[in-house]
Amino acid sequence: MVKNSVNKNPDKTIKKRHRFFLNFYSDCAFTKCPKCDSKTKLRKFPLVIHIEPKQLFLLNKQCKYCPNCDLIIAKKQEIEPLMAATFVQTNPQIVGNNYVVMGTVDKKDWKEGDKSLLSPSEMVGRIYVFKDVWNFEVIPAGWYPNEEK
Repeated sequence: MVKNSVNKNPDKTIKKRHRFFLNFYSDCAFTKCPKCDSKTKLRKFPLVIHIEPKQLFLLNKQCKYCPNCDLIIAKKQEIEPLMAATFVQTNPQIVGNNYVVMGTVDKKDWKEGDKSLLSPSEMVGRIYVFKDVWNFEVIPAGWYPNEEK
């Protein structure tokens, strides 16, 4: 008898949830969703950040959230100082390195990770990668000439 080794659920290892926008504008708070123009809410999300090389960082961060678009908006100017403060004593060589906010974890998993009850490999298995990462360009208010067609 030959067993079929095809995985019945090929996406089982990669779970996806939410859309994400890393707001690098210091003067824009995005009180309205840049996609659907509805009011954003404040909500805490346990963000998973990968810092080069091979460093996972869990940050339970208050972010703007649009429930209509399932969009999390995090401010770059708030995340970077928190990462630097965390690693300046324990791992100073990674401060300032490239990083990617890659997804979220469930709150219970964040609590276990915060108490060091989970190994990094166990945590990787519990990450929800973002469905999509969006980028928005802010156009300053003002008078602009009509575009000719």
